[in-house]
Amino acid sequence: MKHPVAEANELSPFGTLSQSEFYSHHSVTHNSEFITNSRGLKLFTQWWSPLPPTKIIGVVCVVHGFTGESSWFVQLTAVHIAKNGFIVCAIDHQGHGFSDGLIAHIPDLNLVVDDCISFFDSFRDLHVPPSLPSFLYAESLGGAIALLITLREGDSAPRRSFDGVVLNGAMYGISNKFKPPWPLEHLLGIAAVLIPTWPVVPTRGSLPLVAFKEEWKRKLAIASPRRPLIKPRPATARELMRVCRELQGRFEEVKVPFLIVHGSDDVICDPACAEELYRRSTSKDKTLKIYPGMWHQLVGELEENVEQVFGDVVEWLKMRADVSTGDKATVDGGA
Repeated sequence: MKHPVAEANELSPFGTLSQSEFYSHHSVTHNSEFITNSRGLKLFTQWWSPLPPTKIIGVVCVVHGFTGESSWFVQLTAVHIAKNGFIVCAIDHQGHGFSDGLIAHIPDLNLVVDDCISFFDSFRDLHVPPSLPSFLYAESLGGAIALLITLREGDSAPRRSFDGVVLNGAMYGISNKFKPPWPLEHLLGIAAVLIPTWPVVPTRGSLPLVAFKEEWKRKLAIASPRRPLIKPRPATARELMRVCRELQGRFEEVKVPFLIVHGSDDVICDPACAEELYRRSTSKDKTLKIYPGMWHQLVGELEENVEQVFGDVVEWLKMRADVSTGDKATVDGGA
């Protein structure tokens, strides 16, 4: 079952189809709504479900990355997962996609974690029977958010936990090949106080240029009318660096089953940090897949590479869904 990105073109994720034709072609239904968070911001949410005769075997909650959204490349992956038997839901973070907020500005990631937990919990309560397993699928910065979501489990009132997490090019450490050059990295604290929202933080390369290997997919990324093409804001950059340090200090606390998929040539999110998470995590079900020569955005690779990566993702999810529903006895992880 091919990933829908194979049918996209450099202008539209739906290729030559309309949005409604795209959903019909892939045998999924689609719904969306705005919710209001505790800070009064309207946040865009949406979800996809497979049409009969496909049996629903679980739910996957999607967490997009920095400068991303749930309606472009991430939507194609959401539809791909839905076609394989999952209800898939997603939320646009503040300042991203169709949601309220200053564009690409996240001065406190904990508030975004709150938003995700609130939406995912309410969505599962309303749309997904408790008997079905639930998973997180996260890309880039979304990987940090997903890990923080799982680390919150058990901290407060009992909540429905997640049965596993897929971490795609996840951010637990920003590569030195992308960070602001020294000494600017160390001046972020001052800039975050004096000019917190100015898009002035220099990076070693433009995100689309160093994230997507295929040129036409790079053009498609830039074609999104909601993708910010600005430099990071100091308060946001400082927060991303802080979160990386926090997570690196808590790798031993990660107990949730997880699959890491990461390109070896990712110059944005350091693959060495993915390997360190795998080594130090106390999860009893953990799988690490580092793909030689691949970049940060694995959906931006050549078609055969996309099929390899997302075939691994779907297989991992389906095997764990079968385990959770009692259809299999054991699951073995591995590097």
